[in-house]
Amino acid sequence: MHAKLISAPELNQRFREKSVAIFDCRFALNDPDAGRAAFEGSHIPGARYADLERELSGPISTETGRHPLPAFADWLETIAKLEIDSSIPIVLYDGGPGVFAARLWWMLNWTGIENVMLLDGGFSQWRKEGLAVESGDQGDDQTAPPLKIGSHDAEHASHVNAQFLMGHLHDPQVLILDAREEERFSGRKEPLDKKAGCIPGSVNRHFALNLSEGLFKSPQTLRAEFEQVLHGLPPESVVHSCGSGVTACHNLFAMEYAGLNGSRLYPGSWSEWIADPARPIDVRG
Repeated sequence: MHAKLISAPELNQRFREKSVAIFDCRFALNDPDAGRAAFEGSHIPGARYADLERELSGPISTETGRHPLPAFADWLETIAKLEIDSSIPIVLYDGGPGVFAARLWWMLNWTGIENVMLLDGGFSQWRKEGLAVESGDQGDDQTAPPLKIGSHDAEHASHVNAQFLMGHLHDPQVLILDAREEERFSGRKEPLDKKAGCIPGSVNRHFALNLSEGLFKSPQTLRAEFEQVLHGLPPESVVHSCGSGVTACHNLFAMEYAGLNGSRLYPGSWSEWIADPARPIDVRG
């Protein structure tokens, strides 16, 4: 996967040249309508809106987490509806940290679309720079060329499921990296899911540690910090988890941005893990 950032001033120039497609991914886990409302109130000119629950997630069942991946064929249909095309650069942003934008980044890479960048600092940084915004239901029309999907040789190569983790809970060559804040990871607080705690053997790195003053840390800094977590393991040993497979993408993006390539995502994450009472949990609070 390719992890790239674009600054607000650079994006400002690119969108004026109409050489980039822009997607707004703002969302609030405790208020599913807030992202769309924020977009309609103010967004980067020309941006389209991609909704986490309506477009970037599949149907929820008793066996899934809160934001399951859609079936691959369904996701290809959604890409077509969003008029996403791999022949032009794509820029994704959310309110600032990049967690929801990183989810769409991962999902596009899942299909082989790699010419994707995150806006460093998101909409917050765009506003801080005093750049133009517009309002309304949709941005300026972006007439996309016919849909082109990149190569996708191994649909499951970039992620794992609960069965894989159950079989590798005691495998020293598999490191589960949890992106939630420490209070949720340890089980001291759980505002979103029915059970508190973490997957046994997992290690915590809150996604916010990838940022400094709202922007991503340098690749060199991120590499040094993740290598401390890896303790000599190769990046391919890492499986990223979180509450529902969203903020985990932020850690995955940060590792790729740091040149630590090949880690994988557990899309169901904690909310799927606890759906089966037979799966063990660890409470450290």
